[in-house]
Amino acid sequence: MNKTKSFNISKRKVYEAYKRVKANKGAAGVDGQTINEFEENLKDNLYKIWNRMSSGSYFPPPVKIVEIPKKNGGIRVLGVPTVEDRIAQMTVKLYFEPMVEPYFHNDSYGYRPGKSAIDAVGVTRKRCWRYNWVLEFDIKGLFDNIDHELLMKAVRKHTDCKWIILYIERWLTAPFQNKDGDLIKRYAGTPQGGVISPVLANLFMHYAFDYWMVKNYKNNPWARYADDAVVHCRTKAEAELLHSKLKQRFEDCKLELHPEKTQIVYCKDDDRKENHPIIKFDFLGYTFRPRRSKNRYGKYFINFTPAVSNKACKAMRQTIRNWRIHLKPDKELVDISRMFNPVIRGWINYYSHFYKSGLYPVLRHMNKALIHWIRRKYKKLNRHRKRAERWLGRIAKQSPQLFAHWKMGILPAAE
Repeated sequence: MNKTKSFNISKRKVYEAYKRVKANKGAAGVDGQTINEFEENLKDNLYKIWNRMSSGSYFPPPVKIVEIPKKNGGIRVLGVPTVEDRIAQMTVKLYFEPMVEPYFHNDSYGYRPGKSAIDAVGVTRKRCWRYNWVLEFDIKGLFDNIDHELLMKAVRKHTDCKWIILYIERWLTAPFQNKDGDLIKRYAGTPQGGVISPVLANLFMHYAFDYWMVKNYKNNPWARYADDAVVHCRTKAEAELLHSKLKQRFEDCKLELHPEKTQIVYCKDDDRKENHPIIKFDFLGYTFRPRRSKNRYGKYFINFTPAVSNKACKAMRQTIRNWRIHLKPDKELVDISRMFNPVIRGWINYYSHFYKSGLYPVLRHMNKALIHWIRRKYKKLNRHRKRAERWLGRIAKQSPQLFAHWKMGILPAAE
């Protein structure tokens, strides 16, 4: 142990924290310093973080406010810490996360090692076949409204390490800085965008919801991803009662259910004959609803199952439009592939797990964008959409590996 320092923090952990922050990339904070600029004097900068944290004299700078448009038209406020502060937060996370992870529930999927949103969608799909009703809910502004006193009570339950407690408290109250440079005091919440925030949000929700459900409603399975969750119920009355109890529970924890994103859903299929106005819900980019499916014997039936949501499809098509591929006639097809294929591959990897044909219209939209590009690039094809389509179709058959959706067989017409 270092006798000259108040707190025993490993230099190796600070270096590991830097490597993780670098891998995550991210924008500059209020000081405008990028990760590349931080690296220009890496050894000294890392020593400075370690030295200040070890002596108890590290105070986080203000958190830069960045407004991100939501898919539904609203604004999501992200808090962007400086590179230095992200490394400091990651250092605490490396110590603190292993302390709380073993206590978290198996059906908490958000921001956790070894768990994913697809896992949550998959388990929800199976449970919708066994339970007739779903209570879907969303918490209004979870990251903005977490009560500091209740959160610190939970932190102290899992650690008595003074420096972890000290720095978490300082991060919770570090002010925001808006684009005009004004400082805004914070009395609740943990900034969405902070490195330590997802662990703290999960810890808060562990006691506000997960542990409470296990204790009081052990016969109602659920899946939660951060502030978005579904609970399965056997009857409508059970779902209604749980809704009112959950509303009260979150009010006790100084949170609020989102009125427009909280609803009771009937998982209708061929065998379920009740009438209910709501027979679909969205969860993690997928829409669960009755769909025509085929069994192993080739017989069609109505199945309650997920597929990519209309909202997600609309966002992907808008992304393709924003690429403005047709304005890049100076590029070759291989350049276009290199530029955009990683994003397309990401969409396919996420949205093709369940009912993958729901994604086909988006992938065909990408083919249309490529045809538009060909007609701009090659003047002889400018007035001949069909010829351009056939030209691209021939290339797709010859080199299906060029684009991820071509490998799936979503090709432009070659003939």
